[in-house]
Amino acid sequence: MLALARARNVRLMGFDVDGVLTGGGLHFSADGDVMKAFNSRDGLGMKLLATGGIRLAIITGRKSALVERRAENLGIDLIFQGVEDKRAVMAELLASEGLDFAQAGYMGDDVVDLAVMAACGFAATVPDGHPLVKQRAHYVARAPAGGGAAREVCELILRAQGKLDIALAPHQPPA
Repeated sequence: MLALARARNVRLMGFDVDGVLTGGGLHFSADGDVMKAFNSRDGLGMKLLATGGIRLAIITGRKSALVERRAENLGIDLIFQGVEDKRAVMAELLASEGLDFAQAGYMGDDVVDLAVMAACGFAATVPDGHPLVKQRAHYVARAPAGGGAAREVCELILRAQGKLDIALAPHQPPA
């Protein structure tokens, strides 16, 4: 499977937020505050990926204090919001980490993600991603956006690198 071969090289995985880590809907309070719903399983998947030695980044076009809080909760220190050129941000990030695009992955869902996805060695999307994004992706998750898609991709990367059983071991009941 091509996706597994590409995922084997990932050392840094970037995620979009709206439409990937959330269902994509924007909910507004009466005061105009934006609310987002994140999935706890996606969060655990990201934590497992980090324990497997993979650096995590959030690169998103919108700005939200909620995203900062979620990233902090997950221990993600590489967070870039209000980004118009996600590929350029990824290039700078990779240079600062001493990595190249072949060692990077990105999970996006819309045409604004195409450039960064095309540059990365591994690209993933959600089942309802834009058709052009699905065409470019090496892996299309079965689980929905904001409902396990990110977890599925995190586990795929860990499986490809032979680290999934080790990452899950602390969560297994004693024999």
